Amino acid sequence: MSDKKAKPQTDIDEEMQPLYDFAGGVRGKHAHAYQFGYRVIIHKQDGSKEEREYILPEGAIILEPDVRVYFPDAESVNRTLRDLIRLIPQTN
Repeated sequence: MSDKKAKPQTDIDEEMQPLYDFAGGVRGKHAHAYQFGYRVIIHKQDGSKEEREYILPEGAIILEPDVRVYFPDAESVNRTLRDLIRLIPQTN
């Protein structure tokens, strides 16, 4: 027997494999529904299932990928929106 240990299954190469075909995929297909929360069913090794519900926190906003390039974090989004707010005429 060899002294080398086999790699654990968790050390999977995370590169995109050429066998995956996303030609029929639709970007953002579930994005709208995601904003209202989602449910995950975890299938355990013992055959049981666990269901978890996730809801985005109030005020959470999902940016489209092309916008995310310019606004990588909440600080940059808020700073830009505050600058835009200053341009809006005040009505009293």
